[in-house]
Amino acid sequence: MPIDIQSLTAQLYALGIRVGSKLLGALVLWIIGRWLIRIIKARLVSSMGHNKVDQTLISYIESATGVLLNIVLVMAILGVFGVETTTFAGLLAAAGVAIGMAWSGLLSNFAAGAFLIVLKPFRKGDFIQVGPVIGTVAEVGLFVVTIDTMDNIRTFVGNAKVFGDTIQNFTTNPFRRVDRTAQLAHGADHHKAIALLKTRLASIPNVLATPAPDVVILDFNLAGPVLAVRPYCHNENYWQVYFDTNEAIRDELGKAGFPVPETHHKLEKAALSGIAPRVVTQVA
Repeated sequence: MPIDIQSLTAQLYALGIRVGSKLLGALVLWIIGRWLIRIIKARLVSSMGHNKVDQTLISYIESATGVLLNIVLVMAILGVFGVETTTFAGLLAAAGVAIGMAWSGLLSNFAAGAFLIVLKPFRKGDFIQVGPVIGTVAEVGLFVVTIDTMDNIRTFVGNAKVFGDTIQNFTTNPFRRVDRTAQLAHGADHHKAIALLKTRLASIPNVLATPAPDVVILDFNLAGPVLAVRPYCHNENYWQVYFDTNEAIRDELGKAGFPVPETHHKLEKAALSGIAPRVVTQVA
């Protein structure tokens, strides 16, 4: 059967027109769609910035908005080519479920990060403790919180672990208490020791006058009374006051001639044969 070149050419021409028009329409839709997405994201970021929304939360919302709008744009372009978008949406949902199950830990960190940004239990630069990790917050990220520990080790903690654990923020309140103790001997004059330590604590740099340092009898043990020595300071001066307080306890009690607390143990022979020796504690 002879080939009708003229008819075949006409069919190919019509097919080219249809495909070309769809490609051109898809290209125009892509250009316009991307332009609109950029405008929407820019307006959204500008609005949140004007309302002083946290920068990390702005990044969260901007990313999520961009992903959703791009998905809508791709589905619209597929519709131009006659692809059944409802089927595509079903496949996308199934893929989303599969990815969600595979990345459940990652997504839980993402969700926890959003709550950390909204609730703001701490900010960048705060000194915090999360579980066993203590240090300064370097960054609150999408999936992890970055903390520089006191020995200058950068540590990354998953947002889900941070949000699900106890958080202690040492920076929130304007001052904190330094807790130290001083052991006295039984024969020591605790009134004199308390007066000496209170005077010395008041002279330590960065110790607050209000609230005033506490020096009181905390407890008793075999060596004698134990004094609680508790000055107050701003957070940034904590370790300086901590070490200076240790030095003050050593210096003041030593210069005043307070006896060194000692505990002595001796064995007393059993009064009756066959009975194990009894340990008797004698305190100097």
